[in-house]
Amino acid sequence: MALGAQEREEFLAGRHVASLAVERADGRAPLTVPIWYWYEPGGEVRIITGADSVKARFISAAGRFSLLVQQTKPTYLYVSVDGPVIAATPTTVDDMVTEASRYLDAEGVDDYVSGTGVTDTDSAGLLTLAMRPEHWLSADLGWG
Repeated sequence: MALGAQEREEFLAGRHVASLAVERADGRAPLTVPIWYWYEPGGEVRIITGADSVKARFISAAGRFSLLVQQTKPTYLYVSVDGPVIAATPTTVDDMVTEASRYLDAEGVDDYVSGTGVTDTDSAGLLTLAMRPEHWLSADLGWG
């Protein structure tokens, strides 16, 4: 059964490692990789990647990407969302803290952020991408 708009947005806002997919320009199947992200209902999905990474190059060429997040224990739920990239900005310390805080404890956040080299004046070659959700697919398969 498909999730309602509020349910799917709340699920996407939860702490999940996403599978990011983006069209390749070389005729192969889409690039699909795990990634951390953050999202607040009604807002944009944000990710951080290396500015010169394969992901960044393919996303720049395609102008969009998709994410899939899922809960694999009963009951099985998933939300898939795709849309256009609406902003690509140098990553800030605030971006790093926001993302890492979803996945790590306070000490881990500090260690993670300092390990990236991102400072108030240097993005350390990282890019924060914002995607506006345009298409949604979701389900609660209800077993278990």
